[in-house]
Amino acid sequence: MQKDDLVYVGHMLDLARSVVSKVASKSRSEFDADENLRLALAHLIQTFGEAARRVSSEFQRAHPKVPWKEIVGMRHKVVHDYLHVNYGIVWTVATIDLPALLPELERIAPPEPPKTP
Repeated sequence: MQKDDLVYVGHMLDLARSVVSKVASKSRSEFDADENLRLALAHLIQTFGEAARRVSSEFQRAHPKVPWKEIVGMRHKVVHDYLHVNYGIVWTVATIDLPALLPELERIAPPEPPKTP
């Protein structure tokens, strides 16, 4: 394991939590009507995939419950030819895939540092 692996996994956890919290009280029609939300989630999900790409193959093999290859490939599914964002995939990732992945990310991510008062 490389020391940066835990940094990237911690970043993935933060991003996943952010995505999930942004859609927690939203319906699909609210999502479709909110351009800022759609753009923000697409960006966060792409960044999530980029962080996963930077995790070493050694760490990935040690944590096979995380679908690393699919996460890394997700960016190409979300953005087609740099011209079109597939918001159906963004919605599915935000409301189904990331919530299901959160427990495993929480298990393998480094503990959060204590908050200062």
